[in-house]
Amino acid sequence: MGAAQGGAAQGGAAQGGADDGATASGADTGAAHGGADRCPADPCAAPGDGAADPEPRRGRPRSAAAERAILDAVIALLEAGEPLAGLSIERIARTAGVGKATIYRRWTGKEELFVDVVRDMEPVDPPVSGTEGLADLRIMLESLRTRGLAQRSSVLLHNIFAQMKSHPKLWDEYFGTVIAPRRAAVLAAVRRAVAAGELRDDLDVELIDDLFVGAVLVRTVHRPDAPLPDDLVDRIITTLLQGLAPAAAASSAGRA
Repeated sequence: MGAAQGGAAQGGAAQGGADDGATASGADTGAAHGGADRCPADPCAAPGDGAADPEPRRGRPRSAAAERAILDAVIALLEAGEPLAGLSIERIARTAGVGKATIYRRWTGKEELFVDVVRDMEPVDPPVSGTEGLADLRIMLESLRTRGLAQRSSVLLHNIFAQMKSHPKLWDEYFGTVIAPRRAAVLAAVRRAVAAGELRDDLDVELIDDLFVGAVLVRTVHRPDAPLPDDLVDRIITTLLQGLAPAAAASSAGRA
């Protein structure tokens, strides 16, 4: 994901000077890892320069740097060969140059943090209209294809997914906060397409959804050596809309 997503961020009371200093150190760490051009889209706030600020608010540059430093610290540790199971909040905080409380203000635990790390590494989910049917469906299927490409091209991302699946609590967190909403959005687009007359209304909507999504998933997940050409999604949609039966057989079935 090209920009950090801090949807699981946790608010909290402002900390004193020790944590402020740690946050400033974290900013340096984040900058060293490319923090300026990878600033999170929804950062949490942190105290100002030595001034009392009892109500931290989201969106301050200093907090953005701290959050970036935390995400980068996890990535750096994973790149160094540390397994997900071996990472502790204390180790992550020390690597990022922040206090543990800085992490806990944003994430309730490792699972939420790791999910945001994965989302940070994946391509960003593209916006959809929320009113179109097939047009929105195509955008989301294309996003699924590009995520498959990203996972293939990143050994680190591939290894993270492999590790996540062996940690049920972490996988459940990722499924609940990332996969389930994506699935619901695709299903909603299929329903809109049916309502608009773009797809048949005499079929099981969830089956239609499975046919579209399943075709892309087979290529991206179950056949890692299969090509993922730019026109794959358009070909899948066109094929499913036209049907798989030969033209003569389809014509005969229609007359029957």
